[in-house]
Amino acid sequence: MLYADLLIRNAIEILTCTGVAPLTGASQRSAGAIRHASIAALEGRIVAVGPAATLDQNITLTPDSRVVDASTCSVVPGFVDGHTHAVFAGDRRDELRRRLAGATYAEIAAGGGGIVSTVTATRAASEDDLVQQSLARLEEMLSAGTTTCEIKSGYGLTVDSEMKMLRAARRLQTLQPMDLVVTFMGAHEIPPEHRSSRDDYVKLVIDDMIPAAAAEGIAEWCDVFCETGVFTPDESERILRAGAAHGLKPRIHADELGASGGSQVAARVGARSADHLIFVPQDGIEAMAGGGVTATLLPNAAFYLKLGRFASARALIDAGVPVALATDVNPGGGFSPSMPFAVSLACFAMNLTFEEALVAATINGAWSLDRAGDVGSLDAGKLMDAVLVRGDAVNLIRNGAPSIAAVIKRGQIVRGEETLGTCR
Repeated sequence: MLYADLLIRNAIEILTCTGVAPLTGASQRSAGAIRHASIAALEGRIVAVGPAATLDQNITLTPDSRVVDASTCSVVPGFVDGHTHAVFAGDRRDELRRRLAGATYAEIAAGGGGIVSTVTATRAASEDDLVQQSLARLEEMLSAGTTTCEIKSGYGLTVDSEMKMLRAARRLQTLQPMDLVVTFMGAHEIPPEHRSSRDDYVKLVIDDMIPAAAAEGIAEWCDVFCETGVFTPDESERILRAGAAHGLKPRIHADELGASGGSQVAARVGARSADHLIFVPQDGIEAMAGGGVTATLLPNAAFYLKLGRFASARALIDAGVPVALATDVNPGGGFSPSMPFAVSLACFAMNLTFEEALVAATINGAWSLDRAGDVGSLDAGKLMDAVLVRGDAVNLIRNGAPSIAAVIKRGQIVRGEETLGTCR
């Protein structure tokens, strides 16, 4: 007999997204659907999931237990958003208007906009300011079903400002329900004061920023923007290897605006994830497949940046590369906090099935952050992080419709308490 303090019973279907992570190739097509199913948890962890007809009879409820009738709902794992820049100050929606009027990303950046604009605002903000502004963004993400997310630094570009961002991210962990994974990204851009001495800035990142970030134990990962005009493949590799020497695991922005060599760097340094990949070449795909690198794709950003194309998700999956999805929440191009929107774009702009996209938004996202042992699928022993969807799970792609009935984090109903029972 199993004990539970939370029982979600008789769902239309539970999509467990179970499997040996990461799910690749044909295995990414299976979301582990169980029809007419229940799921039980105790003290924030799943104890059982399976057909309601048998599972409900084998559960003993604790005196303080909660039972949710999910007969008009489906259940999917809480979303894992593996790439965000959710900590920043300032507002760049004026750039959105310029982009809608025809300006390109490069033109906006050349005029003093882009990342540099946010750097100016973030440097001027206090740590308290960063925390308060970022809380609102995390609230939006949670309401859209995200229960675990990554947050990068990278809008400070000085030792003190980067550390301020990292400390703000650490404080945010204690102020809201989502689990946060922190990445140091001092190599996000060459700041204006170093444009004529880029080697000095690379040295600053390697010799000062990385040791400072590692010393405080806030960041787990090191990221770099490998792109023409930003960091070269050689510089990117040096920075990521320096991070690894200080215990910061590598991941990389790669091939976003052109074939930058970032996908090959990812394979050489053993990065867990290469992100964006809108222009990833065939030899980059092959290198990633051979190196076990996850492709974290950011269709929301490609959409809002009006890049005119999306990453080749189909080619990546067919080559055996595990594909994950993320929102790229940021002030200049990641305007949607919604993982369901990323799932929708993956289906309709990148030709994935709903099941492939859901796996990308859950277990493969968890793998990309080295969290697959705890989150990303609805398996016994993992955290009870789940999203209740009104009706069939595919309703998640009905953007603008209130498809999410509730969000559960560590066995607690953190959003939708007032709507449970109205899962239709």
